[in-house]
Amino acid sequence: MDTQDIKAANPESAHPETSLPANSLSATSNPERQGSTLETLAGAALMATVLSGCGVETQTTSDVAQPTAKEAARILNQGTFGATIDEIDRIRTIGSGAWFNDQFDKPQTMHFAYVNQGLSTLPDNANIDDSLFIQSFWQQAINGADQLRQRVTFALSQIFVVSFQNDNLASQPRGMASYYDMLGANAFGNFRNLLEAVTLHPMMGIYLSALRNQKTIGARVPDENYAREVMQLFTIGLRKLNRDGSDTTSPPTATYTNDDIKGLAKVFTGWSWAGPDKTNNRFNASITDTNPSRVDPNRDWLPMQNYSQYHELLQKYDSNNSLEIPKSVLYTDTTYGKLIPDNTSGEDSLKIALDVLFNHPNVGPFIGRQLIQRLVTDNPSPSYIDNVAKAFNDNGNGVRGDMKAVIKAVLLDTEALTQPTATSAGKLREPVIRIANWMRAFRAKSASGNFLLGRTDDPLRSLGQTALRAPSVFNFYRPEYQAPNTTLTSTTSVTGYANGLFAPEFQITDETSVFGYLDYMRNAIPYGAGSGREIKADYSAELALAGTPELLLDRLDLLLMQQTMSNPLRTQILNAINSNPNNSAGNKVYLAIFLIMASPEYITQK
Repeated sequence: MDTQDIKAANPESAHPETSLPANSLSATSNPERQGSTLETLAGAALMATVLSGCGVETQTTSDVAQPTAKEAARILNQGTFGATIDEIDRIRTIGSGAWFNDQFDKPQTMHFAYVNQGLSTLPDNANIDDSLFIQSFWQQAINGADQLRQRVTFALSQIFVVSFQNDNLASQPRGMASYYDMLGANAFGNFRNLLEAVTLHPMMGIYLSALRNQKTIGARVPDENYAREVMQLFTIGLRKLNRDGSDTTSPPTATYTNDDIKGLAKVFTGWSWAGPDKTNNRFNASITDTNPSRVDPNRDWLPMQNYSQYHELLQKYDSNNSLEIPKSVLYTDTTYGKLIPDNTSGEDSLKIALDVLFNHPNVGPFIGRQLIQRLVTDNPSPSYIDNVAKAFNDNGNGVRGDMKAVIKAVLLDTEALTQPTATSAGKLREPVIRIANWMRAFRAKSASGNFLLGRTDDPLRSLGQTALRAPSVFNFYRPEYQAPNTTLTSTTSVTGYANGLFAPEFQITDETSVFGYLDYMRNAIPYGAGSGREIKADYSAELALAGTPELLLDRLDLLLMQQTMSNPLRTQILNAINSNPNNSAGNKVYLAIFLIMASPEYITQK
């Protein structure tokens, strides 16, 4: 149905504040429905996960001149924090290509300024934590004009992970806001620049112990943490891949060895705090040091600098101090490997190392697949991965690593634009995305203007996820997580990675988080969310349609489900709305929204 057909007329009078029926979830239960094989129930509630597009022939569309409402809604629900009716209409008017170009051109909305300003108003004895960043995150996720950048930045933050849960970063909101802004600044740039900016940011330096990493002295060897993760998680992965993401050999061939880790670790020696000099005191300053003689006031966000006295050049490290060993083979494949010459500076060593990693053939399929997973689907077909990797390798003008080309390849692929028919298709909508969908779809306003949602980590009393609070460098969930003891792991995979289908988001999905989410939304929908319920939705357009439930569901189906609602679910919700003739307009709207957002069909993004 066209968006013009479901736009609301004049809103009704204010609706009463009332809670949803305790048994309202039962309206979504239908054993006869032929839905996703990955939509399951846990106890009396839903526990759905998702998995995608096996064996689908795919192609990338450079532009959709006149996208349908469904296509526009799909682009917005995958490429932003949620669709709005106005933005759906806008894409349909200007075309998807123009919409992408407009989003690419929009100035970045920064988090650093908000956090920095907020810190300046706190009393001296105030507890410094992640509150200001969380406020800024939600302000921009819901109201930011640069929606595509904000959504891609969130995806990148789950690949290049730093976390407030790290004790050393918990009290660094300004540095963490700067790190997040850095991801956003490079989201539409070149992957090579993004990789270097991540590597040199002091928050990453602290998180993966590259900051103050020192050369070999006696029994002490360089810290290998960042060297390992920059390969395993940020660039090339564990196994050599074909461009379509499949393994090059069976059994798989490792991309690097322990010797490569040890060699690469030497590249990351000598890097520490930025400042006007490179003294030993500045290099060794602790994160809590406030002495102005060795601590630059902006060291929490300025890129790290190299201190030559701590950087490892050519070393003699056999027992007799007589055998000279090149500092790094880096990557042993003769086509892509490279020796770093003797006596190379820290800056030049880093450039050589990152260039080698950037040009490795794994990067396109490895990073491309993760972006597909974060934005579209958990199990993309080989041809989908191949198209994205191809765009990474060459944007059409001979440029490698163009993130704009990669993002368009991810979001304009046939598998992204078209509702899949495979029963294994889709991905679980993670909790942050679900609450963002609700706030954007229904024009939520914050009474304070600050979106005081706070931490939503608690899976029982909240949502089980907060931006930039992943439990480890492996994110909230691993890209290749397989739910144990389920049919997912016994299904034949087309990815070439392993037997079975991947369900990353299911790693934070269990009975506790399912009930926690349902209870949270059951109260948020009618009463609001955040501190003192200060974040409230505006249902005026929906209330105007409450007297015609069919049109109300058409609108909600487009906004929340991209017109994928099955006939059985639609019938169940209509029956629930009409079951009580005394239901107020408000209750009808609340019930419809809750039953959609509680359903496996919504939880599973398709």
